Amino acid sequence: MASAPFIDLVAPNGVKYAQPTGLFINNEFLLSADGSSVDSIDPATEEKIATVQAASVADVDNAVKAARKALKGPSWKLLSASDRGALLYKLADLIEENRELFATIDAWDNGKTYLEALENDLVEAVGVIRYYAGWADKVFGQTISTTHQKFAYTIRQPVGVVAQIIPWNYPLSMATWKLGPALACGNTVVLKTAEQTPLSILVLGTLVKKAGFPPGVVNFLNGLGNVTGSVLVSHPLVDKVAFTGSTATASAIMGAAAKTLKNISLETGGKSPLIVFEDAEMEQAVKWSHLGIMSNQGQICTATSRILVHERVYDEFLAKFLETTKSTSKVGNQWGKDTYQGPQVSKAQYQRVLDYVNIGKGEGATLAFGGEPLNINSNGKGLYVSPTVFTNVSPSMRIWQEEVFGPFVVISKFADEDQAVALANDTTYGLGAAVFTTNLERAHRVAAEIEAGMVWVNSSQDCDPRVPFGGVKQSGIGRELGEAGLEAYTQIKAIHVNMGNRL
Repeated sequence: MASAPFIDLVAPNGVKYAQPTGLFINNEFLLSADGSSVDSIDPATEEKIATVQAASVADVDNAVKAARKALKGPSWKLLSASDRGALLYKLADLIEENRELFATIDAWDNGKTYLEALENDLVEAVGVIRYYAGWADKVFGQTISTTHQKFAYTIRQPVGVVAQIIPWNYPLSMATWKLGPALACGNTVVLKTAEQTPLSILVLGTLVKKAGFPPGVVNFLNGLGNVTGSVLVSHPLVDKVAFTGSTATASAIMGAAAKTLKNISLETGGKSPLIVFEDAEMEQAVKWSHLGIMSNQGQICTATSRILVHERVYDEFLAKFLETTKSTSKVGNQWGKDTYQGPQVSKAQYQRVLDYVNIGKGEGATLAFGGEPLNINSNGKGLYVSPTVFTNVSPSMRIWQEEVFGPFVVISKFADEDQAVALANDTTYGLGAAVFTTNLERAHRVAAEIEAGMVWVNSSQDCDPRVPFGGVKQSGIGRELGEAGLEAYTQIKAIHVNMGNRL
């Protein structure tokens, strides 16, 4: 296959760099076998940034076979666990050295603010890779006592070739969440980028090669989900699928994986509740509530998009929340130092938010703030939506039940703790939840009762590489991050040894 070119780009903030445009397979950037491509669009201007190659069926097969060959090859299979960790440490150092470049690319490609990408996403990406670099030589089995004539032990081995599919809301961070534990455990990877935001992952490919990973260990494919993603998930040589994205897509992946009983882990949607009790520290509850739904343009799987407030403090909370939204949520291009909310990632996501505004109005909810497209640019271009707040919402409404994935929040009231928990659990999702109270007993009691994989007490959106991340119900299967994240990428083999028992 022919090599794909690098193109010279200059980002709106003046950063100049060489952008790979190909499929990263076997440590090389290649052209698509059938000439397919996808365009990366700047959501602030709706102008094309770059065109990258999109993987065909043949390209997916090429990548998976490269990963399979690397899995069995001595340069990876026989590499010591400590040396695998050293490669990951090297990759983390290279990412950190290029943090301004990665922040620039993800801001340009995604629409998130440059400061958000630099101060949060890049810190997390580097931290996750370093965390799993440290785990590489600390994954081990156990010995099991049976009888004096028998001996048994277990070893943990890599699952094999892993297909990883990441979302567009945190491109680099989500890639590291999956690459870190998979590589630490000795797997090989074929990772599909999000079609909306492929650019930073392709640049990461240059660092994978520079760090010294053997060819085929890490492969990156671009392409549409219903083409490249579907072929990748169904490939017979793929042993595991790890996916982050919508619940609907996860359901389709689960069905495809079931045909060959592939190992799967899924992190999907959410409609996370945030409960404010009457004894909450009000200023903190308002600030965390605002961050929990309006940061990153509301494009967060754990976004606390349903706020439940005790009836005694409801009016006070609502007034302060609306004031904070008005004063804090400045909408503008991703390069402005005072911009809080950039454009939505794509035309489809922009329209989805506006569609749910109309749905909420039609259902009889009260539009308390926002809900409008914004003309930030003089030419009318740009996928900007004002932060949106609905009140007088009932659990039967679609805007209460369905994930919008934008700066869109519903606020309701409750009378007592039992009702708060019932309302919080009135959803098919179960990813995150938050509880604001100064009553320690109630905090732990409610946290235990909420049906979610994660609960924050007096904060929102806390995330740490050392702490497991994942959901229940239709928010996913399995866990990422922490020691629990390693379990998704190893399989246990039991070995029985006869020490003299004779038949």
